[in-house]
This record gives sequence, structure tokens and C-alpha cells, in this order.
Amino acid sequence: MDSFDIESVIEFFNSRAAVWDENMVRNEGAIAAILDCAGIREGIDVLDVACGTGVLFADYLNRGVASLTAIDVAPRMARIAQEKFPYVDVICGNVETWPFARKFDSVVVYNAFPHFPDFPRIVRSLASLTKPGGRLTVAHGMSLAQLHAHHSGAASKISRKMLEPEELAALMRRYFIVDTALSDDEKYIVSGVRV
Repeated sequence: MDSFDIESVIEFFNSRAAVWDENMVRNEGAIAAILDCAGIREGIDVLDVACGTGVLFADYLNRGVASLTAIDVAPRMARIAQEKFPYVDVICGNVETWPFARKFDSVVVYNAFPHFPDFPRIVRSLASLTKPGGRLTVAHGMSLAQLHAHHSGAASKISRKMLEPEELAALMRRYFIVDTALSDDEKYIVSGVRV
């Protein structure tokens, strides 16, 4: 689907929030590779964009990040994330319009990028939230082919077709030095350093 509105995205994810965690399939190897690529390590400030129920929060915290800020547009998703991790700063809002007071060392969009209606606009917004020398990582815990199949059902109404890794890298190169653009059998990662 080529166009959808934010209200449809909110409604879709609110309706699934209660069972999101029990339906979550985690590939620990893929997640570790994604976090490594995103530069998730001790002492950094992380922004988790479209965080859902906080599926990566424990992973960030186990790596000793200095701070974790998370944002999701769906109130029920954000509420569950906050209840699970009361000491994480979880914001319910739109990352493209939220008045953040600071920038981050690592901005991560995990399993969510196709749900943003305007890819160039979201990349520009995320670039504005990334510190110079910081890193933006867009990742999925599945291959691009699996992602397309996954979004061909009910989520097709609130998803855009995900870009090939090189296509997303090309969008990001206006703001980032992209050093990773891949899709293999278990993950999709495009990541770069803010210039």
C-alpha cells in the first residue's frame, strides 16, 4: 500500500498490543548482530524508535547503555513498555514531531520502518536526532523476503513496501556515512554514522 495515515497505524498496533509479546519471535543471533551494528555499548544514549512493547529494552540495558529513551505512536504499546520497564523514559508520540531536547548516540528502528508513510521524511527526522558521529540503524529480525511476506496480510494496510538495503542506504547517505546495507536469511540492517 502506498499511502496510509497515522491514525490507522495507531489503531492497528493498539489492537495487537495485548498479545504482542506472546506472539514475538526472537532470533537471538540476529538481534545480537543488529545491536553490534548499531553500536549498542556501555555509556551511550539510545533512542528506540517505534519501540512497541519494549522488545529490545533488556538488550540495551544488558549492554550498559547510559540512557534509554523510547517512543511509540500507539498508546497501548507505549503503556505496556512503560509498565514492563518503569525506569525507561517511554514517550507516547510521533517521533517526527516530538520536541526532543537532545540528540542520541544511537537511534534504532527495529521491525518498524515500513510503517512510516514517507521514507525520506523519516530519515531526515531521525538524522536530526542523531549526534554527529552517532549512528542510525534500521533493522528487521528477518530477511527482506520474509518481511514482504509478513506484511502482505493485515499489516499491508499500514505498511509501505520495504526498500532494498541499497535503496535505503542511498536515502541515508545525505546525512550518514553508510557502512552496512544487507539482507540475509535472518536479518535486514542498514546503518550509518552521522556526518
